Amino acid sequence: MTQREQVVLTGNDLTIADIIAVGVGDKLVALDDDALSRCAASRAYLEQAIAEKRIIYGVNTSFGPMCNKIIDDSEIEALQVNLIRSHAAGLGAPLPPYIALAVLLVRLNTLVKGYSGVRLELLEFMQWMINNGIAPYIPECGSVGASGDLIHLAHVALGIIGEGKVYHGGELLPAAQVFAKLGRKPMCLSYKEGIALINGTSAMTALAAFAIFGARKLLRISYVTGAFGIELFGGIDDAFDFDLHQVKPHPGQLRTARIIRNLYAGSRNITRREDMHERIRSQQCDGVVYETSINVQDVYSIRCTPQVLAPVTEAIDYAVVTVETEANSSNDNPIIIPQQRKIIHGGNFHGQSIAFAMDAMCIALATLCNLSERRLNKLLDKNLNEGLPEHLIPETVGLTMGFMGAQYLATSTTAENRQLANPVSTNSISCNASNQDIVSMGTVAARKAFRQVSNAKHVLTLEILADMQALSMRNAAGLGRATARIYAILSQYFRVYDNSRVFHDDLVTMRKALFSSQLFDDLECYWSDHE
Repeated sequence: MTQREQVVLTGNDLTIADIIAVGVGDKLVALDDDALSRCAASRAYLEQAIAEKRIIYGVNTSFGPMCNKIIDDSEIEALQVNLIRSHAAGLGAPLPPYIALAVLLVRLNTLVKGYSGVRLELLEFMQWMINNGIAPYIPECGSVGASGDLIHLAHVALGIIGEGKVYHGGELLPAAQVFAKLGRKPMCLSYKEGIALINGTSAMTALAAFAIFGARKLLRISYVTGAFGIELFGGIDDAFDFDLHQVKPHPGQLRTARIIRNLYAGSRNITRREDMHERIRSQQCDGVVYETSINVQDVYSIRCTPQVLAPVTEAIDYAVVTVETEANSSNDNPIIIPQQRKIIHGGNFHGQSIAFAMDAMCIALATLCNLSERRLNKLLDKNLNEGLPEHLIPETVGLTMGFMGAQYLATSTTAENRQLANPVSTNSISCNASNQDIVSMGTVAARKAFRQVSNAKHVLTLEILADMQALSMRNAAGLGRATARIYAILSQYFRVYDNSRVFHDDLVTMRKALFSSQLFDDLECYWSDHE
């Protein structure tokens, strides 16, 4: 058995790549010694404050609008369990185990940061769960994303104390049963630990990390389909000219144009502007106006790809920074900073930053689908596809239908993603007896983005299949250096569609190839910052 790498949790440098790797079981976790020292100091200061009879929210007070109810020291540990049981009130389909494990990881990393006042025993128990692939059962619906993901994380905590269910070895089982089988007792929480577990943004952050992981793959494939598009239609080179984009220097636009130039470099299919003038003049006839058959400019879905994908690229970049910042933040309440001798009551649990980033990414993903669907339509419509067979039918038109039926998949899914692009971060609803009077809906936004990623994969898969079908009919021999390599790689998963089999099967094969593997890893140089 191959020894798995470890992600060392410090509370400061967890990345999206780490979250994905631990979630899917590729990496284990270790706890940084310096971080554990900070945690021990935080706990010691909290214990001192309790001994001094200080009133601390969620430790010796009740919660939310009942925070003025002071709890006797004899009941402050029961208070934590009551909080978890009452807030484990989610419904809906469970989060996939790999995301649930990522939620546990992100929560552990925020606690390891050292400002939450929990015992080292709890941190080590969570580490043990992760390293043994024990993922909590978390229903998807319930969080308003303001006092953190209370409901989602209460289900996590319920597993930790042995009263909930967990996934282990591919089965959903009672947590206590799994712990007993592995020789561990459930955690008995001390004061502050229940609220420290559930009062944070870890569910929305883990969901957002997986949404970003998928969005990055989609963006890369959208660069490929942009390059295929210009090659299939003999597009004109100056739409991607370096100097054109230098005078409108949005970072995402510059990157998109550069990558697509990298991909089609060496192509014999691209039309050079300087070669067009004589060809157009050769068609001149009598009269003050004559019409040329040569395109002077390409349609926007070809020509404006850098401008359309600019904000898409930038929205994903923004989401990466936001999510990694959140994953390395202390986002419960109160925060304990022993170095400053402070116990601070505030609102770090509020998920507005994640909500904004995910809403922006939802708009980006809808835009990406718009562009893909329009290029697909150009390929299939005989009035637009510049000489390709209608619906890319390779044989008898009318008797066979080619991509006619499959286009509905792209059309309907693009429409659905447009609907999902409506923001939810603006939909605050006061709740919790108006204590939580403005909430983020960050977890709803992250769930929405995760769903959009899956939908967008459908659309891009179909566009890739259409590109491959069209390239089998023309221009494959003249592809650029990178596009030719990509075409060769994808050809392993592609057969010309001739109506002899069910189209669904071709979609499944290509979608799995595109998104379930590191298909283009050996082409990393073409995504670089250099020409």
